[in-house]
Amino acid sequence: MPAAPTILSLAADLAAGRTTSVALAEAALGRIADPAGEGARAFTLVDRDGALAAARASDALRALGVVPSPLAGLPVSVKDLFDVAGQVTTAGSVALKDAPAAERDAPVVARLRAAGAVIVGRTNMTEFAFSGLGLNPHYGTPGNPFDRACIPGGSSSGAAVSVADGMAVAAVGSDTGGSVRIPAALCGLTGFKPTQARVPRDGAVPLSWTLDTVGPLARSVACCAVLDAVLAGQEPAVPEEADVQGLRIGVPRCHALDGLDATVSAAFERALSALSRRGARVVEFAMPVLDRVPQVNARGGFAAPEAYSWHRDLLERRGESYDPRVRVRILRAAEQTAADYVDLVRARRALMAEADAAARGFDALAMPTVPVVAPRIDELAQDADYARINALVLRNPSLWNFLDRPAVTLPVGTGGLPVGLMLVGRRGHDRALLSVARGVEFVVVQSGG
Repeated sequence: MPAAPTILSLAADLAAGRTTSVALAEAALGRIADPAGEGARAFTLVDRDGALAAARASDALRALGVVPSPLAGLPVSVKDLFDVAGQVTTAGSVALKDAPAAERDAPVVARLRAAGAVIVGRTNMTEFAFSGLGLNPHYGTPGNPFDRACIPGGSSSGAAVSVADGMAVAAVGSDTGGSVRIPAALCGLTGFKPTQARVPRDGAVPLSWTLDTVGPLARSVACCAVLDAVLAGQEPAVPEEADVQGLRIGVPRCHALDGLDATVSAAFERALSALSRRGARVVEFAMPVLDRVPQVNARGGFAAPEAYSWHRDLLERRGESYDPRVRVRILRAAEQTAADYVDLVRARRALMAEADAAARGFDALAMPTVPVVAPRIDELAQDADYARINALVLRNPSLWNFLDRPAVTLPVGTGGLPVGLMLVGRRGHDRALLSVARGVEFVVVQSGG
């Protein structure tokens, strides 16, 4: 089976005249519209007319020699969290369906347009981005591409399915506790969470202004690097592939390695062994600071009070319209005091400094992105099971939102449901992490480990 197309391979096809932006857009829109597919659940809005108009314009500009970036002419999806001029931003909720349309594009959407991307539509998500599972009772839950009875992961559920099912070449999602990396890992994709300050969050419905980040889901590290650079307002170049030989990869001994299912455990060990054989220095080491992160977040963390501050008025007016499982998490803010919040802010600052010191000797840290493969949707019917599994899938990726470090997930093949390998870099050194990830990707993904 031929490899799935990437941003760079399609950019080369466009440059060589082997395809056109219109052809790519029509193919993507056809997959979205296919009644046998997941398009109706993966998207909350499909902008067919806008996408085809943008594709025609891209082809015309290319004929004149105007190609603003490798994204030019490629179909991209945008999570239903970001403002797109003329469209209502519903954030996966019916509580906002009657809200006025956005007057202007969010900065990340404007940057996509300037790069020449063809935006095909808005992708479904967990309501208000407040879960890592991807279920949505309002718009439906898109099935996992590897087993439609399983969850896609969330909150950027539609984003992952749109890429995995060929309805977009890449997707823009948000990540507050893993919402890019979880669906990427469970759907066999690459996903990148940057250092928070790297990409603007204006024009997006917030969950937690302390933790929210904006990042890409795509087929490869190079794809994510191109899209990340565009979102950050930088030159859309791909960092050099790091030489794996001599790379210092740290594996922290902490709760992130507890309770791995057999598939995840085997895939993780296989990936580490492959890196060691290629000359990487893979070192397991104690990092107790990570075990204190869930302890200081035990009273609800940042997300509940910060979400409640935004949702308070809407809950009073439209609370009955919310997914009850989302509403109850927002209302957890009532359990926290102002002193709790201040203590959390101070604890975070100290833990970030301690984590920086503990990991200083490594080029990247490694752990499983999610400790289990995608569970079945019917396993989440009971609220207690939903809460338990949601906490489990958020456990590992949320560490790095709290510590504000860039993190990327790579798919490590299992022959069944996918597993993600997460690499974590130093805060503010996002491109260095992507360079490391390209080298690791060659070993554990492209070469088959």
